[in-house]
Amino acid sequence: MRVEMNDAKSMGNTDSQDGVKPVILVVDDEETIRFCLQEALAVEGYKVHTEDNGENSLKLIKKIIPDLVMLDLKMPGMNGLDLLKEIKSYDQNILVILLTGHASVDSAVNAMKAGAFDYLEKPFKMEHIKVVIERALSTQSLMREVSRLREKANIACSGDIVAVSKEMKKVFEHVKIIAQSPSSTVLIQGESGTGKELIANYVHMMSARNKYRFMEVNCAALTENLLEAELFGYEKGSFTGASTTGKAGLFEATQRGTMFLDEIGEMSLPLQAKLLRVLQERKFKRVGGIDDINVDVRIVASTNRDLEEEVKKGTFRKDLFYRLRVLPVYLCALRERKDDIIPLVKHYIHTFNKEFHKNINNIPPEVEGALRNYDWPGNVRELKNVVERAVLLSNNSMLSAEHLLLGSETATTESGSGEDTDQSIATVEKLHITEVLKETSWRMTKASKILGINRTTLYNKIKHYDIKQ
Repeated sequence: MRVEMNDAKSMGNTDSQDGVKPVILVVDDEETIRFCLQEALAVEGYKVHTEDNGENSLKLIKKIIPDLVMLDLKMPGMNGLDLLKEIKSYDQNILVILLTGHASVDSAVNAMKAGAFDYLEKPFKMEHIKVVIERALSTQSLMREVSRLREKANIACSGDIVAVSKEMKKVFEHVKIIAQSPSSTVLIQGESGTGKELIANYVHMMSARNKYRFMEVNCAALTENLLEAELFGYEKGSFTGASTTGKAGLFEATQRGTMFLDEIGEMSLPLQAKLLRVLQERKFKRVGGIDDINVDVRIVASTNRDLEEEVKKGTFRKDLFYRLRVLPVYLCALRERKDDIIPLVKHYIHTFNKEFHKNINNIPPEVEGALRNYDWPGNVRELKNVVERAVLLSNNSMLSAEHLLLGSETATTESGSGEDTDQSIATVEKLHITEVLKETSWRMTKASKILGINRTTLYNKIKHYDIKQ
């Protein structure tokens, strides 16, 4: 097969500014084609893999998650069209360019219907191939950029990113610096509801990986076995109930993106060991698998636990703790940054005014005082839920104290003694939790959501305050 390799100038855009090189897989049963494409594209700055048949290439695709596949239409065994369909069923975001020495209108139409980006006839000029690849990756990059900007706009409009207080301004300056590192792990610590997921997303959006996926996994929401299968995937028949075809895990789906492991402190020791290998060697095995899968993913973890104490107790691996805490971020509780409370309240009033078609534009001084003096055990999440309820129940332009569900003793005078204030806050919290439990008929999931705390914390507070049903 003839391949015309003219001395063309490099397209220059392939080695991206963020240092994450596009990955291309060339699948062709002709060694000359594979060699020529690999050599020419590697010079352009692409990371190139090759395979000579459909079956092996499908296995490789699941390991490396390429950005683009150059695919021969006619091959022994699985042909190019069938492989194209398999690729698209596995991941719609992978671009496919079909190559053929047996072009026909029908085959071209079938290829485009199956999701091919382009359909090129052999013999081809290498200069033309480079132009098509450049166009394909530019299209893909543009789509990712649109998605990224939408996410960034959502983040920018989020009320949780209120940094009026000096504490939060300092945090965001720190996070901007952290985001410049594309691969270093980040550990975000803070109480439940302080906005750890928001900070993780912010790190991703401001980093070199923002064109790729941000994947959130709550380690506390899944059992050990299910979490392992979700993160690392599994081979067919690896356990009872496993899919007959196996399944790729979330690490594979997040290739070159950011994995956010929320509540990492809840992860079991065996899973911690497997995660440690990912951090150290950038590879892992699926459940029931024997082959290593290489992965390029940045890990951002969060916890509301004191992991140093967990290390001392033996419930968290010391080596994993230090691997995770390369770039630590600590989010202070809302009660420690009171300057952010009223700006947050005003933002959420604005948000829920639109949602509920209300027109609240006034917060009386006594209500501001009550909001500022409240301890906010559920932090920003609780504040949002409290404001949502107050706006929904309001029937005038004023935010009313009767709709806040903070209790009459919240607005204690700031001049009161520390002991009295602590006691009143505890009383308010107990009254608030009791009221929410009654409103939700003691449905723990709904009550914890309204309170802005997780179910475990709610159970502990019910026990602590001896609240009876």
